[in-house]
Amino acid sequence: MFNFEFYNPTKILFGKGQIASIAKEIPADAKVLITYGGGSIHKNGVYEQVMAALDGRAVLEFGGIEPNPEYDTLMGAVELVRREKVDLILAVGGGSVLDGTKFIAAAAPFVGEPWDILTKGAKVESAVPLASILTLPATGSESNTFAVISRRSTGQKLAFGSVHCYPKFAVLDPETTFSLPARQVANGVVDAFVHTLEQYMTFPVHAELNDRFAESILQTLIDVGPKTLAEPENYDLRATFVWSATLALNGLIGSGVPQDWATHMIGHELTALYGIDHARTLATVVPHLFRVQSSGKREKLVQYAERVWGIRTGSDEERCEAAIRKTEEFFELMGLPTRLSQYPGVKPETPALVAKSLETNGAVKLGERQDITPKTVEEILSRSLAA
Repeated sequence: MFNFEFYNPTKILFGKGQIASIAKEIPADAKVLITYGGGSIHKNGVYEQVMAALDGRAVLEFGGIEPNPEYDTLMGAVELVRREKVDLILAVGGGSVLDGTKFIAAAAPFVGEPWDILTKGAKVESAVPLASILTLPATGSESNTFAVISRRSTGQKLAFGSVHCYPKFAVLDPETTFSLPARQVANGVVDAFVHTLEQYMTFPVHAELNDRFAESILQTLIDVGPKTLAEPENYDLRATFVWSATLALNGLIGSGVPQDWATHMIGHELTALYGIDHARTLATVVPHLFRVQSSGKREKLVQYAERVWGIRTGSDEERCEAAIRKTEEFFELMGLPTRLSQYPGVKPETPALVAKSLETNGAVKLGERQDITPKTVEEILSRSLAA
């Protein structure tokens, strides 16, 4: 295993009725800004629960954070935080609201142009305290430092992370997710699945415990994903899914092991180009990336085939391909296409466009071995388009 430091200070409040518990987590004299997305929290009862828990405190609101949080929108919240001297930002929603809130928290005290945090890797020295109430399990953003922000005026979708952006606490009440559309649930399952693969499907470093953790998350999602899609108000199924998505990206399974993340980098470009849902871009990339990179990932692909899918016969090459195909079948069962060619309007020049954009952003050596070049990206996407 590689040397590592593991630190995750986010307090998890899990289960039914836990929104009420935030009353004891937030000082009575705190000025709180609630951030949210399109307003679904006003329809599913979450807003009322939050306001009841915050009773007596000064509360401001900022809604309208997009599914791919937009820089210009978020800067409106940054100005509000600065002007009102907000003490805590409470994100109520899914990964996009959480990501946007992390940027707001980091940008508010930032000296200089906040976009530099994303384009130039400018160091985040501090952030306004933030917390989260999760209503859409998928990204794991409720207990990690990472965020992805879009800027439509430049056609960019970029990531940043800072230890200052760990949420102070995260409420995970599975019942708040019951009203989610099936599409969002399916996306969430696949997003969590690929998060796990990004930290697992690399090369062995004798990290057996990490491997077993990752494999258990993958197997659990394979089992519970279709079931929770079919039974959206089955508490036990949804609770298992919610916790799986959190554990997939809270830093635990990635400690001491090589990580890939090329699929995410490529996927972000596809979302920026075509507005395809984040998880759906991942589903169109990761199987083809595994095929192109099968030589370097051979040992882990064979292990994945055996331990996750029970494939124990055939040559290494046959088992690798069988495991990749099983992965595609799982994504398709969840309703996510695994070929770019299945999306209308995707241009034939897409592989070159994505490769060029990554190159412009300095992303010319991707993957756990830093061997995925713009040319490799073109090959991966050409396979996805040709199928």
